[in-house]
Amino acid sequence: MKGSTYRRCSCRDPKTGKELGTSCPKRNSRNHCTYSIRQELPFREDGSRRSFARGGYTNIKAAQADLDHVRALLGLAKADDPEGIQLVAEMLAEVSGEKLPLPDVEETRRRLKAGQDLVGSLTVAEWLDRWLAGKRIRKSGISRYETDIRVHLKPHIGHRRLDRLRVSHLSEMFTAIADGNAEVLEQNAQRRAAVDELATIPWKGAENRARRKALKVALDAMPAFRRVTGPATRQHVKATLRASLNDAIGQQIITFNPAAHVEIDPVRKPKALVWTDERVAKWEQTGEKPSPVMVWTPEQTGAFLDFVAEDRLYAMWHLIAFRGLRRGEACGQPWSETNLDRHSLTVTGQLVQDGWEVEASEPKTDSGFRVVALDDDTVGVLERHRKQQGADRLEWGSAWVNTGLVFTQEDGSWLHPGKVTDLFERLVAASGLPPIRLHDLRHGAATLMLAADIDIKIVSDTLGHSDTRITRDIYQSVLPHVGKSAAEATAKLVPLQRKAEQEEQARRAAMKAKQAEKAKAKGKKKGRAKKAARKG
Repeated sequence: MKGSTYRRCSCRDPKTGKELGTSCPKRNSRNHCTYSIRQELPFREDGSRRSFARGGYTNIKAAQADLDHVRALLGLAKADDPEGIQLVAEMLAEVSGEKLPLPDVEETRRRLKAGQDLVGSLTVAEWLDRWLAGKRIRKSGISRYETDIRVHLKPHIGHRRLDRLRVSHLSEMFTAIADGNAEVLEQNAQRRAAVDELATIPWKGAENRARRKALKVALDAMPAFRRVTGPATRQHVKATLRASLNDAIGQQIITFNPAAHVEIDPVRKPKALVWTDERVAKWEQTGEKPSPVMVWTPEQTGAFLDFVAEDRLYAMWHLIAFRGLRRGEACGQPWSETNLDRHSLTVTGQLVQDGWEVEASEPKTDSGFRVVALDDDTVGVLERHRKQQGADRLEWGSAWVNTGLVFTQEDGSWLHPGKVTDLFERLVAASGLPPIRLHDLRHGAATLMLAADIDIKIVSDTLGHSDTRITRDIYQSVLPHVGKSAAEATAKLVPLQRKAEQEEQARRAAMKAKQAEKAKAKGKKKGRAKKAARKG
């Protein structure tokens, strides 16, 4: 195909505004004109012509180099590959029209062979929008992805070309997020100081009112209180990006996933601790919880259940405490999947929150679908609950909302999971027991099963875990008496000479004390006999 380099003068006639071209009097000056190139491209599918054109070269050598580059790209597609020829031609037409740099020949060869886009001008933001629009998951999951993309990914890396995204770009992003956390903490501290100062200023007096007004103006100008982006959120942002880039690889848009290789701070999950007497005493003094995840002892769990025995949702608290259902699973459990005659229920769905809206959903994972065995006491509790619900249905009459769920509001409608959590927290506070979260009742159920020497696989299946390691790592909080028994059993396995000697010394001391006690008793007996003889 035809192609050429040529000199061009862009000077214009001041009267007509037309280019002077070859009639420019300065045309023969060495550095006056620039060089341009033009290369014919394969015809479009409709038969129309197109070409690659570029100018502004300062010398013929640079112009010829780019013309050779264009011809090398055209040569990548063989004559028997009409689709490849059209792809290369479209790429060069776009590069010419957008004034983009000429793509590398070898990189273009690899892309052409892999069936990838040749221009690669897709940005990260454009890809994330396309990826999110194609997701077919529950609404709450979509919302979580959308938040990660809108709040973190687009502002930091959305402008970058998808095919040029590197690990270093992601490292910079997470560093910027950490720096932003420091700024948020500083701004929160400033706002807190202003709020505290405002609380100390009296309302009366012109001077005080002026101070209060000035502080309020300053507070209005300050950023609102904000939460920092913690390690768990950063890991979720990374997971969102990694999933989207994996799909881009699957669609042959890119070949490398930098999110799989960037290193960020790991999430340290808080360990569950049991409310021992010592921890309770410290909490009563300071009001501080030793860990975000706290578990009641069996006695404390029993005390709570006794306290809420007359609560309308007692059966729910009982079921979670003993069988470890999740909040959403308990709220969404239908009677149709609850077989009290066979002492079991089947978890097939849940109620989940999306913001403050509630929607019915399937369990999050396959392991969430499970059969949970019920003990006699729990069956009795659920039977009494069903009778009460029947009475409520009769009382409400035609206004009853027939959801078919085990646990409902007074009129039979769905329970709001968020309101259930609020109610539980109020009941715990009223009971006077040390605080735990509703989800910690599930921790407690797991702990009780493990303390009762239930096989770890059965515990894992009851909780709906996909792997027993999850059960061990998260829920195995050892109760005090279980730990003491384990310690004693371990100590008895090791024969210690020092220990044997101590036991022998203790035995001899006990024997000597016993003999002394016998001698003392014998002496008292003789004394009483002598005293009786004198009286006689």
